[in-house]
Amino acid sequence: MSKLTVETLNEAISAILTQSQEKKRNFVETVELQISLKDYDTQRDKRFSGTVVLQNVPRERMKICVFGDQVHCDQAKSLGIDYIDLEGLKKFNRNKTLVKKLANKYGAFLASQTLLPQIPRFLGPGLNKAGKFPTQLTHNDNMEEKVREIKSSVKFQLKKVLCMGVAVGNVEMTHEQLRANIVLAINYLVSLLKKNWHNVRGLTVKSTMGKPFRIYG
Repeated sequence: MSKLTVETLNEAISAILTQSQEKKRNFVETVELQISLKDYDTQRDKRFSGTVVLQNVPRERMKICVFGDQVHCDQAKSLGIDYIDLEGLKKFNRNKTLVKKLANKYGAFLASQTLLPQIPRFLGPGLNKAGKFPTQLTHNDNMEEKVREIKSSVKFQLKKVLCMGVAVGNVEMTHEQLRANIVLAINYLVSLLKKNWHNVRGLTVKSTMGKPFRIYG
């Protein structure tokens, strides 16, 4: 836990869960970790990027689409996962509007190994620009596990600003599940920073519609 105190984190999680019970929404609120950094020059310092797989799926309802060969399309169909075959991909014909709609509709994409090199030809650079270029899927992969891994992954990437936010859970999780995810996400983020905790200005957790709770800084 290092610089985080167990008590502060537990109080914040309890408050978020209590808040969500008192004022139930007609959707499942996401719990987000908001990070503020310091002593980083985004122009000069190397911009970090890293992905960590959390212990518990934070975004169970995240929509995934498979760009598949026949085998993967059949698997996706049996698992109830949306898919697009080669002929379907060809219809996009690098149309920016259609590709943008596709990128907005899904949280992430998987693509069969044989189709992956052809994605830019059919879809152009749209998915890459949206930060959603497909993850490779081989015939040795378990599609269900791969989807779960994507839904459990959070990416930390330093861009031009020193603030970022990542989904670390939802209000249907238990206190312990949320705590495990938050601690893992924070420890991983700190490991990416050049001066570790010295680069962290503040950490806050909040649910989608709830008020923020400062847990560090």
